[in-house]
Amino acid sequence: MIFDVAKLLKQKIIFKASPSEVYSALMDEKKHSAFTGAKAEIENKVGGNFSAWDGYIEGENLELVPGKKIVQKWRASDWAKGKYSTVTYELSPKSDGCQLTFTQVDIPDENFDEIEQGWTDFYWEHLKEWFNNEKMQ
Repeated sequence: MIFDVAKLLKQKIIFKASPSEVYSALMDEKKHSAFTGAKAEIENKVGGNFSAWDGYIEGENLELVPGKKIVQKWRASDWAKGKYSTVTYELSPKSDGCQLTFTQVDIPDENFDEIEQGWTDFYWEHLKEWFNNEKMQ
């Protein structure tokens, strides 16, 4: 028997910020726009829609636990129509800040490597730099 096993993208990142600060940066459209440098629109409620990176990313909030967890139905605009993945951000306090454990499932195979690298290049590095600049002010 052959099973089609979806690839799981999992990344762990430490930020020099509290879990509530990381949650807020991801879920507040002004902060999200500030750290990415691109327009974000976020309805900060379960069932609310969001878009980021000037509309390149869109989706819906499935679960929100302030300061702890975000689960979203997520897609890139160049994916097949109606194709969504699920992203989960889990936040936990660490002595040096916050650990974000990020997972994403159901990424189209042809987009997996690009998406995996994109989170680092366009989210985690930007967010680390933004928190470093915020803390220096």
